[in-house]
Amino acid sequence: MTRSVGRCCERLLWRGSNLVVEIIVSFVYVSNIATIGAATGFPGGSTSNSAANDSSLYHFRQNQQSLLHIKSKIPDSTMTSTSLKTTSAPVALREEDRVLYAGVAPEGWDVKKFPRQSASSKEPLLDPPRAVPDPYGWMRDETRANPVVLSHLEAENAFTNALTQHLEPLRETLYQEMITSIEETDYRTPYADGSFYYYSRTMKGKSYTVHCRAPRSADDSSIFPIQWDGTAESPILPGEQVTLDINELAVNKSYCSIGSIRASPSHNLLAYTADYTGGETCLMYVKDLTTGEIVHHDPNLEMYGSVAWGADDSTLFYFKMDDSHRPFRLYRRDLKSHGISEGKEDQLLLEEPDPLFWMGMYKSTDDRYLFVESSSKESTEIFFLDLKDPQSTLQCVARRRSQVLYEIDHRDGKWWIQSNVGGLPNMALFLSPAVANCESQWKLVTDKSKKPLFSGGFSRSLDYATCFTDHVVASGREGGLPRVWILSIGSNNVVNDFQLLSFTEDAYDVGLGVNREFDTNRLVLIYDSMVTPTQSLEINMDDPSHRRILKEKIVEGYDKSLYGSERTTALSRDGKTEIPVTLLYRKEVMKKHKELGIPQYVHLYGYGSYGSCKEASFHVTRLSLLNRGIVYVLAHVRGGGEMGRQWYEQPNGAKYLCKKNTFNDFIDVARWLIEKRSLTVPKMLSCEGRSAGGLLIGASINQAPELFKVALLSVPFVDVVPTMIDASLPLTTVEWEEWGNPNEAKYFDYMMEYSPVQNVVPGATYPSCLITGGLHDPRVPYWEPAKLAAAIRHYHNPETSGPVCLKMEMSAGHSGSSDRYKYLRELSFDYAFLLDQLGLAEQSASN
Repeated sequence: MTRSVGRCCERLLWRGSNLVVEIIVSFVYVSNIATIGAATGFPGGSTSNSAANDSSLYHFRQNQQSLLHIKSKIPDSTMTSTSLKTTSAPVALREEDRVLYAGVAPEGWDVKKFPRQSASSKEPLLDPPRAVPDPYGWMRDETRANPVVLSHLEAENAFTNALTQHLEPLRETLYQEMITSIEETDYRTPYADGSFYYYSRTMKGKSYTVHCRAPRSADDSSIFPIQWDGTAESPILPGEQVTLDINELAVNKSYCSIGSIRASPSHNLLAYTADYTGGETCLMYVKDLTTGEIVHHDPNLEMYGSVAWGADDSTLFYFKMDDSHRPFRLYRRDLKSHGISEGKEDQLLLEEPDPLFWMGMYKSTDDRYLFVESSSKESTEIFFLDLKDPQSTLQCVARRRSQVLYEIDHRDGKWWIQSNVGGLPNMALFLSPAVANCESQWKLVTDKSKKPLFSGGFSRSLDYATCFTDHVVASGREGGLPRVWILSIGSNNVVNDFQLLSFTEDAYDVGLGVNREFDTNRLVLIYDSMVTPTQSLEINMDDPSHRRILKEKIVEGYDKSLYGSERTTALSRDGKTEIPVTLLYRKEVMKKHKELGIPQYVHLYGYGSYGSCKEASFHVTRLSLLNRGIVYVLAHVRGGGEMGRQWYEQPNGAKYLCKKNTFNDFIDVARWLIEKRSLTVPKMLSCEGRSAGGLLIGASINQAPELFKVALLSVPFVDVVPTMIDASLPLTTVEWEEWGNPNEAKYFDYMMEYSPVQNVVPGATYPSCLITGGLHDPRVPYWEPAKLAAAIRHYHNPETSGPVCLKMEMSAGHSGSSDRYKYLRELSFDYAFLLDQLGLAEQSASN
């Protein structure tokens, strides 16, 4: 069924960057179908392993086998372990006759459990189904335990490590640069919540955050600026108490990430969730903050990461996930009456059966309501629970409607609603009585002249509205930049004043910080730019001209005057769309370019999906590239939300059947940098993207491999069509409203035209590629980056292409290492590869 093979009897040599690599790799051959069946959980062999003993999983895999129409050929040789000398990358077995089918379900497929399309879709399925070649499909093992697959991944890591072992001194140099530039012992700005200030700390030598609190003083303004001597031993505020030390949780664990941390209404208890695998499945704990003891933990409860308290310390709300890792059931747990040993059932409050919809929850700013949201990419339905009324039940704000999204907050008996109802291109701001089923009562919020403040038009987009006693703060975008507006509210919810907060830099990032107080006139914002380190700002909402810096990130040795940033645009191939571009550089590098016309090294970063914006924010780790003469460029391509939702949605954005706009824009920016701006040349141009941004890079180097010297693809979503066919995988059904559903005739051909693994160009010269993944990643499963590495190596021109390296983190998920020091090690690895392939490995960093 599955086997991974390196080319075992040949001694091959790869030469690049004046390096000859020779590595020892051990391979395991599996010849017995029963052995493979046991290893993978597929039928056809022993089912003694725990995964195969789960009957539902076993039958699913039977159905999956029917879907895949596998025709594997198992060698006759006996199982053996052979040590070999090779200087080539592992050569992955290609099962050329292995396919999977898009379209109608094959016989025996459990359509109810794993649908082929959404119940609401009116599009016809492909019938007869269409075959999708999947020669590397054997790499998929959802148990993450198949020794054959693991051996292949370990061989990939061994090759990558050997190929880059000469870069260890450079990696150490980069790591030390990054460590030196950050304050290892630091804290986040304290925020007021009840009778305490809450904040978190980091301490030199400790990998994880320490969460703390301190008693609140009579005068909040007196604590800033904070007087602290900068040592780990000294408290940030008087009376500091450690509420949760993640370093203690992470002892003897290869991964540790916190989903939620929530203090109870009395502030005597702390509920938190923890993920110890990277798979984004959490365990819940309740800690007594007076004794430090864990007073509640159910080891059998595996849940989504979100947790919320009710009106008092006795009630917790949480979500369970379905087989595709989708939060779909909301439960209420009564801590007073719940006895784990007695097996008391928690109360199921709400279930979302539609696989397109994903559940979440949050509280209104005034803590009056718990909002439970069930949303797809295109529709929203929100329920509310009155926490002040013990007899209340969940009620719906407004029933889901096709193509209608909305979010809400509560203030003074009114819902403040942002929605695109009516087919608006962006979100408008509405006001409604705080009652159930109120959709017919939504009214646009206007100024005194009755002009809508946020009409949902093209020029101004709204993301969130956050309510306070006398104000509402709106966050959104205008002119391609993030914006914050303050609405001063009078009696009867009349808007007395409407002010846009202004900032001096051409490109920046700004958004709300932690604001837990409802009855306040002080607003905390987080501000930074490409050249300005992160600041916490306090704004007086009664007079927004009064602002002060609560905390500014310290970057050791950083001189802002040496760096420059600019915002400009590049014209797309359609001749009318201006693509925003942000450049970051050392000033002397750009001066030399302008005076002498010398091309510069450029690193181009992009994302462009989900309407998510890539902001012009500060990242201290970029200094290691800037100080070696590299110009760092952000391409704000379509598919993001930089220019409003129209930058994302059809017909002119980059969703569904206009997704190629994302890739075309990125390539057009690259060509603009080379041909119009004359800033660089292909041999000096590198590119990078992560997750859906990895899809962007994979599609771009397939379309124009000649433009780039190096490509970094981190946890890349690159096996698009095979993934989006299979509803058993996390995120697949939810994202049919993002990419389209290739089981449907409308989308299949279009998606096949850009899915990176299926579109590697035979004989093309590809850039040097570093592709990374996480074995436990539930969002982009490890086999996607593994397949892409194998496909590029199989098809590219090996004489003219750069090396293709796969680096698989064997104890991490989608976000990489949870350890902050290991994260910097990983980034140092990536940057060392980048610099080496650009020929800059010997380049010293400027001061």
